[in-house]
Amino acid sequence: MDEIQQAFVVEGRELLQMMEDNLLQMEGSGSDSETINAIFRAAHTIKGGAGVIECNFIVEFTHVLENVLDEMRAGVIVADRELIEVLLNSADQLGALLTCVENNSEPGDDVNLTSAALREKLQHYLGKPAAGHDVVLTEASVQASGGGEMETDNWHISLRFGPDVLRKGMDPASFLRYLMELGQIVNMTTLPDAMPDADEMDAESCYLGFEISYQSEADKAKIEGVFDFVSDDCVVHIWPPHSKLADFISSIETLPEDTMRLGEILILCGALTQHELDFALSAQADRVDDLSAQPKIGDLLVNQGVVTAEVVEAAAVKQGRVADKKSIESQLIRVQASKLDQLIDLVGEMVIASAGANMQARKSGETALVESTSVISMLVEQIRDSALQLRMVQIGETFTRFQRVVRDTSRELGKDIELLISGSEAELDKSVVEKLGDPLMHLVRNALDHGIESPEVRTANGKPARGTLRLNAYHESGGIAIEIIDDGAGMNREKILNKARERELISPNQVLTDSEIFGLIFEPGFSTADKITNISGRGVGLDVVKRNIAALRGSIEVESREGQGSTFRIRLPLTLAIIDGFLVGVGRASYVIPLGTVVECIELSEQDRADTLNRQYINLRGEVLPFVRLREQFAISESGGRRENIVVVQYAGQKIGLVVDELMGEFQTVIKPLGTIFKHIKGIGGSTILGSGEVALILDVQSLVALTTAQQNRM
Repeated sequence: MDEIQQAFVVEGRELLQMMEDNLLQMEGSGSDSETINAIFRAAHTIKGGAGVIECNFIVEFTHVLENVLDEMRAGVIVADRELIEVLLNSADQLGALLTCVENNSEPGDDVNLTSAALREKLQHYLGKPAAGHDVVLTEASVQASGGGEMETDNWHISLRFGPDVLRKGMDPASFLRYLMELGQIVNMTTLPDAMPDADEMDAESCYLGFEISYQSEADKAKIEGVFDFVSDDCVVHIWPPHSKLADFISSIETLPEDTMRLGEILILCGALTQHELDFALSAQADRVDDLSAQPKIGDLLVNQGVVTAEVVEAAAVKQGRVADKKSIESQLIRVQASKLDQLIDLVGEMVIASAGANMQARKSGETALVESTSVISMLVEQIRDSALQLRMVQIGETFTRFQRVVRDTSRELGKDIELLISGSEAELDKSVVEKLGDPLMHLVRNALDHGIESPEVRTANGKPARGTLRLNAYHESGGIAIEIIDDGAGMNREKILNKARERELISPNQVLTDSEIFGLIFEPGFSTADKITNISGRGVGLDVVKRNIAALRGSIEVESREGQGSTFRIRLPLTLAIIDGFLVGVGRASYVIPLGTVVECIELSEQDRADTLNRQYINLRGEVLPFVRLREQFAISESGGRRENIVVVQYAGQKIGLVVDELMGEFQTVIKPLGTIFKHIKGIGGSTILGSGEVALILDVQSLVALTTAQQNRM
């Protein structure tokens, strides 16, 4: 039961996200039948799952929600802004109830009170059409086989007895009397068209046909059963009342999401009987020799007059939707995140062991052994890439969740703000995505509150009344960049400077670049808000954002133009586990540079070494390239070799050179975190274990670029 309960919670949260996305889509672009059906299916599936685990408090709440959605599908209730708000709150409440299931606890008083209040609001809509909308259910007229239109509210039976009915001792009138036991014959027309001339008439033959308007609560199969004894000697077509057609379609929608054939779906919903299906299948099989001319079973059923085209179409849509879902599910398998983490750890150890074996093979000088270990290293690299790919997820799912945040927050602030999403297909490690949610939430809410102005202010400044917030992602230099862009008021450079001087973050005469000025907003407790709201203004948030992003080995920078808007740009590594590295040596120490940041390697000539004794840059093909000597940066006392090399690295569009003694080639790097005692060391992002068992430090290219750039700006 625990496993079933866990699976229900996971699937329930996915369904709630789907429900919320469709509700927001309905609010933005209007409702259509497919959107409403998707919302209904999500609620119905949650209710069914709750019933399986006997979770009555979810069943009771979802039952009322499902009734409202069912009335929306039927067109009785038209969704307005107020109803969508109630439905969104209901989805939130279902999330709270799922949390109770997850925690194995009963809902508290506050949760129960919210459930009761929402049920009351939902109940208000049941049986009450939306104001200003007259509900009219219309159905296409159905032509009876004997001519004329069938009665709208009654069953219609087209009955043709065969000529041998009387010879076999059957009385047609007895079947009509039996019909009256199940219901009431409202109208009956006798069809004389099969009657021959008097001189050709056979007294033992039956020539009767009837068109019957019939009122009954019985289902189609039971009405058809009246004629079981003469089924081989008569032709019977039974058409349901028009109101029944809507029931059939509704029943089709609520059928389980199981793989079924079209005929099975029609039988389960009550629109078709087994006898009618067998007859149609027999007619279809008669053309088996000519497959190109073989009609579809749905077309046969419609042509034979046993079911309407609308019901067949609804069944075909249901069948296709289930088939698509099963196809997707067959390609996916749920795996616990802890198992993936364990796999990545094992792959990391395998990478280290493979590097050690390869090193020993090269030392031995055995050609065959070296070739074998090289093949193993190549396979390990492929296994590593495949294992890491298992944890990669698209950023788009995280972006989409902010649609609700933007909607609710903008309403609370009295603003009109549109969220635009791009680059949602960019992928990064699941562990990074999970830790990115809170920083993104801070930045989005900050942009909504501080960045984008009210409609009145925007209009007065010549801007569109509706503000725009954009979330964008793209891959860059072996990592990913995420942008939060608004077209709001931008940041007041002087206001930030004055606030920083007031808090003594900078000296009164200190000159800063724009990047350094905007970077001040990430200082703890820094805020330029004129008033405190429940969204922002307390100086808590942006410093936490920077700290959390730094913990992910990432960086954040700000660009802003007053009156035009601001851009917050986050740069992160794709994964926190294993990377491709470039191994270099300085003295007896080894360092790993993330390969995605390496642009090129050049030798530092004797002339360049002499020229750069008093300066920290070189001329690289007409471009000034600042550099940092790792020997000096990390205070390595061993004397250098006769040669020095520069590894040119790039981060966030800025290039610098790293001066090293030795270039040792590419290296698969398993990232091991440093202890807290080393967290103050600038330029080091982690450690790894070499094949020899020695520890090599992983360079933090981001901080080295920032350090070198700052030094150059001060010169």
